[in-house]
Amino acid sequence: MENFKMTAKTFFGFEEILAKELQLLGAQKVEIGTRVVSFMGDKGFMYKANLALRTALKILKPIKTFKAFNDKSLYEGIRKIDWTDYLNEHQTFLVETTLHSEHFNHSQFVALKTKDAIVDQFRELRGKRPSIDKDFPDLQIHVHIDRDTVTVSLDTSGASLHHRGYRSATNIAPINEVLAAGMLILSGWEGKSHFLDPMCGSGTILAEAAMIACNIPANINRKEFAFEKWNDWDAELFDDILESLLKKTREFHYTIKGYDKAPSAVAKAKDNVKNANLDEYITITNENFFDSKKETEGPLHMVFNPPYGERLDIDMERFYREIGDTLKQNYPNTNAWFITANLEALKFVGLKPSRKIKLFNGKLEARLVKYEMYEGSKKGKYMNTEE
Repeated sequence: MENFKMTAKTFFGFEEILAKELQLLGAQKVEIGTRVVSFMGDKGFMYKANLALRTALKILKPIKTFKAFNDKSLYEGIRKIDWTDYLNEHQTFLVETTLHSEHFNHSQFVALKTKDAIVDQFRELRGKRPSIDKDFPDLQIHVHIDRDTVTVSLDTSGASLHHRGYRSATNIAPINEVLAAGMLILSGWEGKSHFLDPMCGSGTILAEAAMIACNIPANINRKEFAFEKWNDWDAELFDDILESLLKKTREFHYTIKGYDKAPSAVAKAKDNVKNANLDEYITITNENFFDSKKETEGPLHMVFNPPYGERLDIDMERFYREIGDTLKQNYPNTNAWFITANLEALKFVGLKPSRKIKLFNGKLEARLVKYEMYEGSKKGKYMNTEE
């Protein structure tokens, strides 16, 4: 099978960890861009990347690049592609666009021009045309325009890869699965200690943590990928790839625990973890973190997404102070990481973070922060609290 170029889209701040994931999977010519990593691989690797990558949102397969300065040159460039290689007149398609260009600033217009060029080609060749389907298209086409360079790609994934397939119930402020996985990888989580998410919500961080710990492919529970509808779909190859990934799973010898003070969140998290077939690794209890104490021996790895003011009505200052107090008083020998979009609130924690990483939670600029809590004897030493 021949190798071809692909690009994996990701969130800001995850480019390097996605590149590392790709290299570990066996990708070639890995190159980092902004919110994107390009690489080379064959069809089997395309299947593998979609199944296994934790921090990719989408994997695109570029099929043509050309220059365009106006709608006429865009139309002609699209029309020059032989679309019968990818579609027939009875199938459906959908066009998505991303634009960074002075010549083109209206994404629906670009999508419409692309659609016209494809449809006109079929009308001329076959006398019939494929139609648009916004919900379940047979082919998803992605048009990226950067200044005057147009890149036309096939979307190999379909729905964003954060749709892992295990989350049925969502509560008030669920975290995106790719964001959760990226935070865990940035935090250094590899499954080599006990783990706690003390504000677990619908259980996303717990599920992603267990899949990392056991090296379970991220999208094992997903219902479908776009490439399954392609003309060159190879079900046998896909099954072989999946089987080889499943042979690489590993045992996990510690505990993964989640707390939430809302019984409704606990019930939903338990459902999601069960859907992901991870309930043997994860225990979730109805508990308020601020009333809790560390329950395990040895180092504890903690990653969480505290509720934030935009969505929830809480007293910010008091809430963040209680996070700091609980860590200080009740969680020795713990590496605690959390993400917050409330940059002001961090000063109320009363501890100095040893790491601060800029990320985005949705559209909100956020920080992933790390607090290192030492064993009892060092208690005096780590107290580099901010005056």
